Amino acid sequence: MTDKRNLLLLYDRPQEPVFVEKGAQKTVFDVSDNFITDRYRPIYTELQNRFGENAEKHIPVRNISLPDLRIPMSLDRHEQFSVFIPKHSEIAGQLIDIFMGVQNIDDLLSVAVYARDRLNPYLFNYALSVALLHRPDTKDLPIPNLVSTFPHMFVDSKIFRAIREEASIVPVGSRRPIVIPRDYTASDLEEEHRLWYFREDIGVNLHHWHWHLVYPFNASNPAIVRKDRRGELFYYMHQQLLARYNFERFCNRLNRVRRFNDLRQPIKVGYFPKMDSHVASRAWPGRAAKTRLRDLNREPDQIKVDLGTLERWRDRFYEAIHQGFAVDTSGNRIPLDNERGIDILGDMMEASILTPNRQLYGNLHNMGHVFISYCHDPEDRFLESFGVMGSTTTAMRDPVFYEWHSYVDDIFQEHKMRLTPYTVAELSYPNVTITGLRVHQVKNGSPQTLRTRFTQSDINLTRGLDFVPRGDVFARFTHLNHDSFTYTINVNNGNNAQILCTARLFLAPKFDERGGEMLFRDQRHLFAELDRFVIACHPGANTIRRRSTESNLTIPFERTFRDLDNRPAVGSDAESQFIFCGCGWPQHMLLPKGLPEGIRCQLFIMLTNFDEDRVDQDLVGTCNDAFSFCGVRDRRYPDRKPMGFPFDRLPRQGSDRLNTFLTSNMFVQDITIFSDDTLPENNRP
Repeated sequence: MTDKRNLLLLYDRPQEPVFVEKGAQKTVFDVSDNFITDRYRPIYTELQNRFGENAEKHIPVRNISLPDLRIPMSLDRHEQFSVFIPKHSEIAGQLIDIFMGVQNIDDLLSVAVYARDRLNPYLFNYALSVALLHRPDTKDLPIPNLVSTFPHMFVDSKIFRAIREEASIVPVGSRRPIVIPRDYTASDLEEEHRLWYFREDIGVNLHHWHWHLVYPFNASNPAIVRKDRRGELFYYMHQQLLARYNFERFCNRLNRVRRFNDLRQPIKVGYFPKMDSHVASRAWPGRAAKTRLRDLNREPDQIKVDLGTLERWRDRFYEAIHQGFAVDTSGNRIPLDNERGIDILGDMMEASILTPNRQLYGNLHNMGHVFISYCHDPEDRFLESFGVMGSTTTAMRDPVFYEWHSYVDDIFQEHKMRLTPYTVAELSYPNVTITGLRVHQVKNGSPQTLRTRFTQSDINLTRGLDFVPRGDVFARFTHLNHDSFTYTINVNNGNNAQILCTARLFLAPKFDERGGEMLFRDQRHLFAELDRFVIACHPGANTIRRRSTESNLTIPFERTFRDLDNRPAVGSDAESQFIFCGCGWPQHMLLPKGLPEGIRCQLFIMLTNFDEDRVDQDLVGTCNDAFSFCGVRDRRYPDRKPMGFPFDRLPRQGSDRLNTFLTSNMFVQDITIFSDDTLPENNRP
């Protein structure tokens, strides 16, 4: 049987033919003539001699009876691909089913090798990645991050000329990193550009891409889509993105994001991504300021939808929420209750195969992305493809992403506001009192203060550079960062026995845009989760320390940008750490930027009874490092509490401010985050 890791070589240089050398070991796939495309089949023997003579490794590919690929091949090889477009989603679902249905690794390799040079590279990458993550025999393979395979989806298109020059002229070992400029999408005349470091961060966009790989919404096999509390996680992950984004806006002296709640009004802000699609050989379209949405009539994509349809779908969501139930295709009522209501609404919003009634509630979230992404050419008049809002990889770059998701979150919040507020009894933990909370950054020295800065890192792009000489080529990008810090928590356990507690850490700005103290009903939407973990408290006084790098929200920088060519030895302890789901918020973005003079924040901690939170299951050997946003692979979500607890409902009567909401098992500490906005020397505009 073939080594299943050979499948990962199919991600290398996605537009180069499969018979060309792959990977650092100069590996070649040995295939029969019928695997070769029509263009190269007449000269395949010559090509074999040319590309095989320097190969260090040969992988034989079995000649098997191949599945029918006519539907996946209906998407042109040089088109853009979007899971939000219904036609593309259906095609991807069929290809996922094909990859999932192959019986063994050998046959999967054969099917994938045959399909690779015939299918759209984006489609192939997406479907194969989803299949590898969900097949029992491949789910431990580390999926290459997309920036290494399709770097053009993450960086300024100008750098590729310099990269080609460096790779063609300079020998390996003497090549210098190509610096990605900071101000390549806008100037400081555009106030939204102040948030470039968040919206265009490579790690942030990789997180969004990988989350949608782990949680696809279309496949004929329900097991791929039906994951524990999937719809609720869709709601919570995006709600937390908004909380953090609004926090960042405060750190840049901007108001909270405007909701795109009137689809007939123009989109105020423009966006020009300055990126090229190397697959489609086209620039990603920009959007001028004050562009309006219009009815869609895109014949190539089989889309003919008027704007009123989105509005009708929205109205039906509100009707279901106000009635307290959704209606399935058989007319049965599905209660939108405290326990499962948000999960059902999440499935309805993303219109996954789990939605109870797609005909009635439509495809609101996804088609909203489609409408916005085509607003520059809604009738295909100019033969333009979709903009960055049309791809899960690029959507978070665009300011309108946050306006659209604020609108979507409003619908979820309408449901949450109808739930009974938590009582003091539901929030309390008898005989448990938090007496202190401190943060300390080793290199900072001052307690209750944290500091951020901009740093530069290099990422190897060689795997995504089609038809460019081999060897490492690095791009250098600027990103927000911070030194690690430690939480010190003082807890008094008044019980006579040791107890287990779930610690829940959140951070929010203390003041609103005008510098005034916020009402708690508004501030609760701005609490961004930092960590969630279990601690043991013995009777009496306890001091607990927790490092920021241990957060159950994030994955380390090295995992976000891992290099598969430097994979640890097979079977080693290091390899088990390397093989990671890859889903998680990037560690370097755990903290908001802050301000040079400091921004006042409130660090919140709550302890709840772990026996009430516990989900009985075995988590040994699972990918559970970053479960807050990503859940746990092949397991239930490891916390019974609603996601976002205790901030997911309106506060009880009388809790107008955060300090009146607190119970003894909660504690709030004022902290200040300072930023050093100085850019590294070689990346100043």
